[in-house]
Amino acid sequence: MSPTAAQKPAKKSDPANRRRVYLIDGSGYIFRAYHALPPLTRKRDKLPVGAVVGFANMLNKLLEDHFVTGEGTHIAVIFDKGAESFRNDIYDQYKANRAETPEDLAPQFAYIREATRAFNVPVVEEAGFEADDIIATYVRVAREHGDEVVIVSSDKDLMQLVGGHVTMFDPMKSRPIGPDEVQEKFGVGPDRVIDVQSLAGDSVDNVPGVPGIGIKTAALLINEYGDLDTLLARAGEIKQNKRRESLIEFADQARLSRDLVTLREDCAVDHALDDFTFKTPDVDALLAFLDDMEFTAIAKRVRVKFGVDGETAPPPPAAAVAPDKTVTTALTDEAALHQWIDHARARGRVAIVTHTAAGHPVRDPLVGIGLAVDPGTAAWVPMRNPTERQRDLLDGPGEDGPGLPRDTVLAALKPLLEDAAVLKIGQDVKRAAIALGRYGIALGPVDDTMILSYDLEGGLHAHDLGRIAAEYLDRPVTEMKTLLGTGKAAVTFGAVALDQATAFAGEEADTALRLHGVLKPRLVPSRVVAVYETLDRPIVPVLAAMERAGIKADPKTLHAMSKDFEGRLADLEKQIHKLAGRDFNVGSPKQLGEILFEDMGLEGGKKGKGGAWGTGADVLENLAGQGIDLAERVLDWRQISKLKNTYTDKLPGEINPETGRIHTTYDIAVANTGRLSSNDPNLQNIPVRTEEGRKIRQAFVADKGHVLLSADYSQIELRLLAHMADIPQLDKAFKDGIDIHAMTASEVFGVPVEGMNPSVRRRAKAINFGIIYGISAFGLARQLKIPQGEARDYIAAYFERFPGIRGYMDQQKELCRAQGYVTTLFGRRIHLPAIAEKNPVHRAFAERQAINAPLQGAAADIIKRAMIVLPGALAQAKLNAKMLLQVHDELVFEVPEAQADDTRALVKNVMEHAASAVHLTVPLVVEAGTGQNWDEAH
Repeated sequence: MSPTAAQKPAKKSDPANRRRVYLIDGSGYIFRAYHALPPLTRKRDKLPVGAVVGFANMLNKLLEDHFVTGEGTHIAVIFDKGAESFRNDIYDQYKANRAETPEDLAPQFAYIREATRAFNVPVVEEAGFEADDIIATYVRVAREHGDEVVIVSSDKDLMQLVGGHVTMFDPMKSRPIGPDEVQEKFGVGPDRVIDVQSLAGDSVDNVPGVPGIGIKTAALLINEYGDLDTLLARAGEIKQNKRRESLIEFADQARLSRDLVTLREDCAVDHALDDFTFKTPDVDALLAFLDDMEFTAIAKRVRVKFGVDGETAPPPPAAAVAPDKTVTTALTDEAALHQWIDHARARGRVAIVTHTAAGHPVRDPLVGIGLAVDPGTAAWVPMRNPTERQRDLLDGPGEDGPGLPRDTVLAALKPLLEDAAVLKIGQDVKRAAIALGRYGIALGPVDDTMILSYDLEGGLHAHDLGRIAAEYLDRPVTEMKTLLGTGKAAVTFGAVALDQATAFAGEEADTALRLHGVLKPRLVPSRVVAVYETLDRPIVPVLAAMERAGIKADPKTLHAMSKDFEGRLADLEKQIHKLAGRDFNVGSPKQLGEILFEDMGLEGGKKGKGGAWGTGADVLENLAGQGIDLAERVLDWRQISKLKNTYTDKLPGEINPETGRIHTTYDIAVANTGRLSSNDPNLQNIPVRTEEGRKIRQAFVADKGHVLLSADYSQIELRLLAHMADIPQLDKAFKDGIDIHAMTASEVFGVPVEGMNPSVRRRAKAINFGIIYGISAFGLARQLKIPQGEARDYIAAYFERFPGIRGYMDQQKELCRAQGYVTTLFGRRIHLPAIAEKNPVHRAFAERQAINAPLQGAAADIIKRAMIVLPGALAQAKLNAKMLLQVHDELVFEVPEAQADDTRALVKNVMEHAASAVHLTVPLVVEAGTGQNWDEAH
């Protein structure tokens, strides 16, 4: 190597002739490309190529946007060469925590370099130095020559180089990064980034820093003291004890960290800047590479660009716009639609949004599709040919309105929307998958911005489009209620004027596209790639199929139950009035409180802020436990009233007249533990432990010639507790198939298993399940109707017999306090910010969540893994079962009667092995049954 190749004397550039050098951080490009697309393989030999095609797309876009226009003059891609650098000699633990390179990525590195050369872009890499150091060296040389440099990366480590004629460019967000952006991120200017990083350290690269000091504190200190050396010299002046002691104790560690984060500017390199002059690629060589790799979309784009084979380039969909604006075009002719389709294929991605006449993807017909390919430009494709249902929903011109025939639009879009080489991006993309599935379009592959936000920051905020756009883009988004109105004045989407629908849908699609560029790259540093790629993204098509399938419900059974509940409520009201000594509105908490605590003079009542007595379930259960019959009867009345109002009265109206089935909606990004939630209607909250609740399940029935199959994990959270807390007695009991509650009773209360009194087992069961949820002595006493002191003794005996459980609970709480979140066995982060609150009630609740959330979350992850595998496993076995419902630890299927036994065996096997990746120390057990209705099957 020649140490002077990059440093040859050169005349200072004349501003008019100043070179504009683009230095691409190759490693950053690779990992963004790898995580931006689902796993892809070359057809002929199954070679993994997802990262290669993503990299080629990104490089091609950069060349088109910045070099075809003449903006850039020089370009090179700088790669890391080898895993170690001089920093490992300084600190042997440098980057020691980094995960191994994914198996399917390693073979793609050579092809990525080949792709770079095929585009006629220089490849630079030097052993012993990281790509960042090589970039820093070329930046120094360019500065000396008076040139401009654009570092194509968003890597924070490179931000120390920004300033003067040096900027960064984030290719995913399409935005420049200058001194202002660096100041915003670090709280200091580029010249003090090294000082801040030296204090804060870097967990990703295992740079130690100073314990207890993060970016904000580091910036505060550097702004106050000027630089790192001054700060360390005057550390004794700092008033905060912990901060002062850490800076004094770890001063040498901060200096070591400075050596690690400071980029070298004197790398020995072989190439001079002149070697990076931009050259148009050799079209034949480039196409040969693209065709060999089977990159048909990029190859077509290259042919269009260079006029190969008679291809001509289509005009761009819209002119460039300001970063915070969206220009949306209504596509009302077929030629314009095909132009957008070609543009999406060339880009290899498209953000989509679908809208139906009245908002329901299963019931209502599609009225249009929004598209976005590049930030700032979008399109709305309105559709004609409404069905009779749509005509009923439309207030506008209906069939004579603007737009293309629906069949024409969908026929044109189907190949694009099903193309495995084109990524489809959306916010809650499941809705689009359901709406399009009705017309025979299997949408995929997909990325979902709602799920990306959820996996990154579940528990910190909501994940609707407006909320995450405000969080990540600082961009307001029009709300649906603003568009449609509210109350009696509200209209359906199918009735919205064309210009309003166009602007609204375009903004949605454009915002999703922009969010994708911001959120997807964060998966790697946040270490939630596996959660997104193996759990939450692949569950989308599974849930879409379940929602479209629905479950058959018998309205006659529901009406009969409502009638029965009505009679029972009337009888209970009579009993309640008799016990109260007068008539009153049983549904009025105020009137009930007056009777209990004023008329009857019962103790234990408390008034709320409004002056009314509290009559919640906890109050009534406490009174019922004291033998107050009135409280017991009111609890019965409330339970039956809720079942009637929530289920038997309302469910008949939820039956789709076209299918005869109820189609619930599953929310992926609501429960912070990773659990799915059901709504519209909620079928997960139907009580299963009461006779009345089980009766409601009888109304859910199998289609003719079929049975319902229910498969339920047995005691999964207790099994996970045994594994995670490492409790030998519980491990052995689960492995030996022993009754876990009887075993617990025997261990805690010192009684033999054989001939055990059922009440003793019941107490052990209450403790087993209560411990998972952080039950208190008061809660256990109320549940078992025993004195609080006795309940306290039970809990103490339990922890004494199983000390590992107390250790697990304490460890989880401390871990959550330290980092603000807990994780499941599969790496899902569950943020619990209330763990740091001063309010003791809120803090205590968060502590209980810190104990239970990893268990509940792991159970949710396990059933998701099973759900993802099952459709393919059933198809491979040629079984025609359909998965219909997921209710916490239970899955419900509709199965042809002749295939019931084979399906039960397959489902049980898949579910019991769904956690094989984490090697549980206890077996998972699934109980499965069949029947003509849901209650029979459970």
